[in-house]
Formats: sequence, structure tokens, C-alpha cells
Amino acid sequence: MSQARADVAILGGGPGGYEAALVAAQLGARVTVVEAGGLGGACVLTDCVPSKTLIATSETMGILSGSADLGIHIEGHRGRAPRRPAERADPVTVDAKRLNDRVKALALAQSADVAARLAAEGVEVIAGRGRLAGPYTVLAGGREISAGAVLIATGGMPRELPGALPDGERILNWRQLYDLTGLPEELIVVGSGVTGAEFASAYQALGSQVTLISSRDRVLPHEDPDAAMVVEDVFRRRGMTVLSRSRAAGVTREGSGVAVTLADGRTVRGSHCLLTVGLVPATGGLGLDEAGVEVDGRGFVTVDKVSRTTAPGVYAAGDCTGVLMLASVAAMQGRIAMWHALGEAVHPLRLSHVAATIFTEPEIATVGVTQAAVDSGQVEASSVKLPLATNARAKMQGFRDGFVKLFARPRTGAVIGGVVVAPRASELILGLSLAVEQMLTVDQVAQTFAVYPSLSGSLTEAARRLMRPEADRDPFS
Repeated sequence: MSQARADVAILGGGPGGYEAALVAAQLGARVTVVEAGGLGGACVLTDCVPSKTLIATSETMGILSGSADLGIHIEGHRGRAPRRPAERADPVTVDAKRLNDRVKALALAQSADVAARLAAEGVEVIAGRGRLAGPYTVLAGGREISAGAVLIATGGMPRELPGALPDGERILNWRQLYDLTGLPEELIVVGSGVTGAEFASAYQALGSQVTLISSRDRVLPHEDPDAAMVVEDVFRRRGMTVLSRSRAAGVTREGSGVAVTLADGRTVRGSHCLLTVGLVPATGGLGLDEAGVEVDGRGFVTVDKVSRTTAPGVYAAGDCTGVLMLASVAAMQGRIAMWHALGEAVHPLRLSHVAATIFTEPEIATVGVTQAAVDSGQVEASSVKLPLATNARAKMQGFRDGFVKLFARPRTGAVIGGVVVAPRASELILGLSLAVEQMLTVDQVAQTFAVYPSLSGSLTEAARRLMRPEADRDPFS
């Protein structure tokens, strides 16, 4: 085995890994990235980029479904009335193979862009799997690489349920969807968290008859309850079957379809079943024990707020840590790790400032404190919720479902969180993210110009609703 040296060795080429590599290279470090599945990792090749590409097509289908409300006539189009795929007479349909070919091609193109950027920065890439041989040593590509710092960014894998193992044909995890040549006629989605809700929303818009199985009282059980209620109401109104308080006990092939057995003995049948029951960390075979890297009971790497593990010189970032499984968080963890390892000034990861979006129709975007924290008394806050239906731009575009919610300190007026439920909420949340990050007050947000008419105008309107007279403010609180 040959010997090599690097300032930084990174296991995993996803957002946590490649963003860390770019920061380290910018700081003049010699960087080696080890990645087996392709640069960009699962995020780019099988998860985030492909799913949002598919959702982009579903959004267009959703717009066309509501076109009659805008005065647009499409010959033979019947609007949003729910019906089974076999009964559809719409002139607008989805070519599933062409859609999935586009999804995969775009993912490969994005991976190639990541590879080109790393090459331009002089980052060495080893195609294959690597493992730790100690705190400062990585084995990969037939070499023993000594490094001043090591970053573990190996991501996660779809969790499997006993009695419901994917076969890649009818019983699927979300990474297998893009090999289908046809649109699932009757899709059963097991799991109503973020991934399940996103795919249920997308495939319903694309033309599948969808049944969503939720083990909880409502879909998106860990999200803002007002937001989840809006999305579930939209799902049901558009023809989706939502089975609440229903736990899947097993999934089997049955002829040309599938049968999902529920814990209470009921059986749900469809053409395909999509399993969205969470992620498990991809940390097996990495030599973590030998290197002294601690993992928790579920196998996630234990890290502090600057991404350090329990082993000297070893950091970790992304889904393998179990810290808010978002690409943006993985990337920030990786950057923080490199700034810290290479002696730069660094701010610890602040999860309270993380903005997140659920790409359903409508989208849900959040930042800062939650309704649950306010309701429990953990955080003292004033709040306001404005329905999207009162927004002039929303009326023009035919948007009825959604709202803007804002949280602020009751005495200082500092913005500490918000929720946006709307088309393109992922874009609208930036204004609230800036307000939370920069500790702006509702007065400052209210006095900021918003275009009229615009959906963002609801953000400034919400801030105006929370403004307080000067006499009510306490500058020392």
C-alpha cells in the first residue's frame, strides 16, 4: 500500500463533503475527497436534486389543472376534479419515461458541475470507498493517506421495514422511482413525513391516484400544525386518500400490484408502494470504533456545534450525524468543520436560524422558533397569521391555500421566526431568514419596501400587524 499525505481527507462527496473541500482548498489546503457513488453524493444523484426536478414537473401540471380558473381553456380539460387515471380524458398527460430520463440526466449534469468545480480548485478525488485507520489516517484507493484533519460525510440510506423490503419494481424506496417507465396508476405512500408528503403531492399532480398512510393523527406530524392542516386539506380536496393513525405492518407483491397490510388488519391495494420511513446513517465499515469516533444508539456520528467528533482531528457533517437532515445544514457543517480545523474564526452551528422547506403543493417554509415552542411556553412571542387568500397577487394567480405567520419578541419586536405556506415559499422565506439572522425588528421589516402586488407583500404586512407603540417597547429586554 502506497503512502500519501493531505492536509484534509474527506470521506463522502455530497454537500457536506464537497462544500468542505471547496472551503479547505480556498484556504490553501491540500484536499483529497473519497466518493464511491459519484460527486454530489446521494443528494445530487438520487435524493434532493432528482426529487425536486420531478416536483418541478408536477408543479407545472398543478398550474395546468387550475388553468380554467384563470380563464384558460384547454380542449377536453376537466379541471381539478379528482378521478382515477383510467378515467382521465385530459389532453395534458405525463410521459413518465421522458420525465424520469430528464430527472436522471439533470442529476448527472449537476454531479459533473460539482466535479468540474472541485477539479478547478485542485481537489484530488478518489473514486471508491474509504475508511479510517486511526484519527489522522484514511485508507482509500490502495493508499494510506495521512491527513491533518479528516471529515466524515458519508450520508445516509433509506430505512427498511421488516416485511416490506423494496424490490425495485413495485415496492420501492424513493431512490428507485426514477427507473420506472410508466406513471404508477395507484400509488400507496407509506410514511407521511417530509419525503412521503412531497412524493404524495407530486404524484397526485402528475396523475396517479395516491393513498397516503400516516401512523400519526395528521400528515407532517413534526411540522407547524397550521401548515400541516392546510396541506392535508389540499391533499384530500384534490382526491388523495389519507389514512391517519394507520401503521403499515407489511407489503407484498400481489399479481401486477401490491398489498399493504396495516397493523389493525386492514389491507390497502394499489399498483405500486413507495416506502418513505426515514434514513439510517451510512457509517458501517468506516473504522469508526478503531479511530475512537463515537456513534449514538442509532449509528449516527456524535458531533458538537463545530462538527468535531470524539476522535482528535476527525470531524463529521451531513446526514451521517443525524443533525437536521438538510443539504444546507450538511454544507454548513462541512464549512464550519474546515474553518475550525484550519484555524479560521468560526461561529458554531445555530440550528435556530436554519430555514427549511417542504416541497408540497403549496410549499411550507419555516425559520426560527416554532409554534410548538410558543404554545409550550418555552419561548415568549407575539404572533400573527395572515391568510394568503387576502393577498392581491395570490388572487390574481388563483392561489387560495396558505398563509404567512410571523413570531416576534413581545417587548423588543425582534423577529424570531416565521412560517410561509404558499407557492414558492422556498423563495419567500429568505426575507424572514434575513430578519432572524440579522435580528431585525418588526418595525424594520414593516418599513422595508415590498413590490405591489407581490406575495412577499404579506411578509411586510404581517410585520405591520405586530408593530407596537413606542411607549410599549422595552429596549433592555
